[in-house]
Amino acid sequence: MSIWRATNTDNEIIQYCFPNNNLSCTKYVKPGAEYIFVYIFISTISIFTVFLNLLVIISIAHFKQLHTPTNVLIFSLAVADLIVGLIIMPVQGIKLIEPCWYFGEIFCSIFPFIFYVVITASLGNLIIISVDRYIAVNDPLRYPARVNTNRAVLSIVVNWAFCCIYSFFLLYETIIYPEKNHTCVGECILFIELGYIITDVIVTLVTPCCLIISLYMKICFIAKHQAEHINSHKKAKSEKKAARTLGFVVIVHLLCWIPYYIAALTLGQDTGDSLVINIMYWILCMNSCLNPLIYAMFYRWFRISARYILTLKIFEPSSEYLNLFMQEK
Repeated sequence: MSIWRATNTDNEIIQYCFPNNNLSCTKYVKPGAEYIFVYIFISTISIFTVFLNLLVIISIAHFKQLHTPTNVLIFSLAVADLIVGLIIMPVQGIKLIEPCWYFGEIFCSIFPFIFYVVITASLGNLIIISVDRYIAVNDPLRYPARVNTNRAVLSIVVNWAFCCIYSFFLLYETIIYPEKNHTCVGECILFIELGYIITDVIVTLVTPCCLIISLYMKICFIAKHQAEHINSHKKAKSEKKAARTLGFVVIVHLLCWIPYYIAALTLGQDTGDSLVINIMYWILCMNSCLNPLIYAMFYRWFRISARYILTLKIFEPSSEYLNLFMQEK
């Protein structure tokens, strides 16, 4: 079999994905400069995402002052974002620029499952964080009794378990019968029926949006009322700042989700190797890089802990007891 098949009018050479396989898919070979630019961009964003989320994870795990229920939830969110940077971003980036799938049929069926589990787990974490902030602002006196680290960990376990079950249900045919929608070797198409897409919109967009937005509206109203009528202005200000920061995380997350669902519903069942869908997937992935940047903007403790980590002070004796809030305003 000849490696070269044809040359189109744009001087793009058509090759086989696997020249020695008669069932191989074909691909268009684009200019080398375009490949190099996109690969550098993908590699930079992936490394940056992993680096930033590792800072969040190490900070919360190492420093005793950060061992709070809310930070445990942020830890879970950072783990999901770390997986996105390590696995989802590189593979999804390669899918965006490479016309062929080189990772094998098994990983082709597993990758969408990993993608959906991690993305929906991130959303689940945000819902739990919203509930946590609502309780903290609405009932601050009983908050320590109602919310503790063990309950936060339990909620995280339940969230990840639900996401695994839900993603398996949504992608059942893709996982069990990966070859069903493949027409040639080197192809990896994710096919989801329109009915499942609509279900996914209700479960992972409409319902969470209504719940999160209603909670944060109540949080803002209560925090404003407390600032006006309660003498403990410092406490009210602290809770309001935490709610505002996490609310910003939620808004950014939803803004990254909405374009994907608009594209998915517009294109209907054709969610395979569509360039538009792949770009929407990439926008979802970019959210994992934005979350740590939001922490760096709003949380002084994150900037201080990151400085301690980067200067290797965490290896000093009793570094886990360093004060991260002494300059907090």
